[in-house]
Amino acid sequence: MAISVENLEGLERKIVLSLAWEEIRAEVANRLKKQQKKARIDGFRPGRAPLSMIEKIYGYSIQNDVLNDTAVDTFFRVAGEENLKVAALQSLEVEENQDDKEVVKIAATYETFPEIVIPDLSDKEVQKAVAEVTDADVEKTIEVLRKQRISYNHVEREAQNGDRVIIDFEGKIEGVAFDGGSATNYPFVLGEKTMMPEFEAGIVGMKENESKFVSVEFPEDYHGKDVAGKTAVFNITVKSVAESILPEVNESFAKALGVASGDVAEMKAEIKKNIGREVKRRTDSITKQNVINVLVDNIVFDVPKKLVADQIAHLKEDTVNEWKSRGMDTKNLGNLPDEIFADRAKRTVAIGLIIGELDRQNDGKLMPNEEQIRAAVADYAQNFEEPDEVIEWYMKDTQRRNEFANVALENNLVDLVLGKVKVLEKPMTFDEVMYGGAAPL
Repeated sequence: MAISVENLEGLERKIVLSLAWEEIRAEVANRLKKQQKKARIDGFRPGRAPLSMIEKIYGYSIQNDVLNDTAVDTFFRVAGEENLKVAALQSLEVEENQDDKEVVKIAATYETFPEIVIPDLSDKEVQKAVAEVTDADVEKTIEVLRKQRISYNHVEREAQNGDRVIIDFEGKIEGVAFDGGSATNYPFVLGEKTMMPEFEAGIVGMKENESKFVSVEFPEDYHGKDVAGKTAVFNITVKSVAESILPEVNESFAKALGVASGDVAEMKAEIKKNIGREVKRRTDSITKQNVINVLVDNIVFDVPKKLVADQIAHLKEDTVNEWKSRGMDTKNLGNLPDEIFADRAKRTVAIGLIIGELDRQNDGKLMPNEEQIRAAVADYAQNFEEPDEVIEWYMKDTQRRNEFANVALENNLVDLVLGKVKVLEKPMTFDEVMYGGAAPL
C-alpha cells in the first residue's frame, strides 16, 4: 500500500488508508453469522432468527466495528512497514472523497515521536548532594525517638509549656457561637503550636478545674473565612494537667528499639547505620532530581499530546486511589480539571522520552540487568530484619521486581549524566537532608 504522510500541526501527521470492501463485507458476514447463533429475538428460538433479520438489527453497528477494527489493524501494520514512529493514534475518519468503489478510504491522524537532540552537556553543572552522619546527629535522632515514646503524669500544679492539658472550651464572636469554636475533653500539648498563640498563652498558668475567658484575634489570612480578621472570646476550663516524662536512654530503651542485648552503644551504632542509609537515599534522590532538571532544561522538544492526556488520566486515577486509601470522599474527584496535572504530566512524558533516546544512543545500556535490579532490592531490604527473605519476595514476582527495575534504571541514568557534566559536590547537614534545614521539634 503506497502511503503519503501529510504533516499537520506540531507532531500530528495524517495518512489515508484504502481498505478493500470485499474483505470488509466478508468479515461483516462472518460476524453476522456469529451474532445469529447467540441472538435472542422474540418469536424465535435462540439462534434461529433469520439472517436477514439479524442484518437489519445488527448490520450497521457490526459494519462500523469491522471498519474500525480493520482500519486500526491496517494502520499499525502500515506504520510498522513504513517505520512511521507512531506515538499515538488519534482518530480514524471516513474520507469524503470516495472515488473507488472497490475500497473505502480512511483518514488516520496520529502523533509521531519527536526528534530528540541530546546536546553536549559537558559545560553543564549538576550538584551532587553529599552528607555525613555525625555522633551529634545520632543524639538528635535519639531525642526524636524519646519524644515519640513520651508519657504523661498527672500533676496538681499550674500548666506550663510541655504539659499535656485536657480542656473544654466554647468560643463566641460578638456573643454568638461559631462552627468549630467549641469542644469538650480536648487534649493537646502546650508549646507545640497546635492552637492559636493567644489561646495557648491564656492556658499557661491555669490549674485543673480552673476556668478563664481568653480573647483571640484571628488573622486576616486565617484559613477559616468565617472567623478571619475577627476577635473571639473563649471560655476555657482546664480538666487535667499532665507533665511530660521522657524515657531514659538505658537498657530498656535500647530493647524497645529492637536491640536484644539492651546495649546502648550497640543501639547507637545501629541508629547511625540506619539513618546513614536514609541520608544516602535522600541525597541520592536530591542528586537524581538535579540530573533530571538539567536534562529537561536543556533538551527541548514537542511532547505528544495524546501521551500527556494519558498521563493526566493516570495521575487523576492515582489521586482518587490515594484519597480512597485515606478514607476520604472521592465522588467529586472525577471533575478535577486537567490543568492541575498538565505540567507534571508533560514533564513525566518528556523525561520518559529523553531516557528512551539516551538508552538508544548508548546501545541499551541504561536498561538495568538482573544484578543491578537485585542490588536495588537488596539496598531496600536492609530496612527489614530478614533482608534475604525480602529480596527473594520481590525478585520472584514480576510486578514487584519491576518496581526496582525502575529504581535501577534511574541509578543508571544518574551515573550516565554525571559522567557527562561538571559535577559540583554540595555538602549538606543532617538537618538539611532530613528536615529541609529545620531541626526536628
